[in-house]
Amino acid sequence: MDRAGKEVLVSSLNDVFKSTGVVVVAHYSGLTVAQMQKLRKDMKQAGASVRVAKNRLVKIALEGTDVQSINSYLKGPTILCYSQDPVAAPKVAVAFAKEHEKLVLLGGAMGRTALNADGVKALATMPSLDELRAKLVGLIQAPATKLAQVSTAPAAKLARVFGAYANRDQAA
Repeated sequence: MDRAGKEVLVSSLNDVFKSTGVVVVAHYSGLTVAQMQKLRKDMKQAGASVRVAKNRLVKIALEGTDVQSINSYLKGPTILCYSQDPVAAPKVAVAFAKEHEKLVLLGGAMGRTALNADGVKALATMPSLDELRAKLVGLIQAPATKLAQVSTAPAAKLARVFGAYANRDQAA
């Protein structure tokens, strides 16, 4: 790669690091091409991305970003998994690491917060933003549904009482 290509790569990585919600760093030595393609596919389906780049160039791209704390993990063959959703990339990376022991999670960063491997695993157990939004909407809708049921319940009970009186008169 020539100097201009490296400059483009560093600037694109810098933009990614400035706009991303979470970055996970892992060693990928020993993964086959098919396994890497599966990881990329899984990440893409979850709304995350995977990037392999030279550690030296990544360290240059990290300067001036919130995720500078991953600098210490950039030794050896590393892979970067990142996403806007703070849970998407860790969830896929942890699930993939369980299936393929060659992917070793080193750590990561969520904003200015540095994460070790256990922190990444803990983040992966949390529900995603979409799941949290769905739960919040469900909680907001529940009182309205209960209120509608309570307001219609007296009328339904009254109708059953009138029906019972009518049936009693007919039966007698």
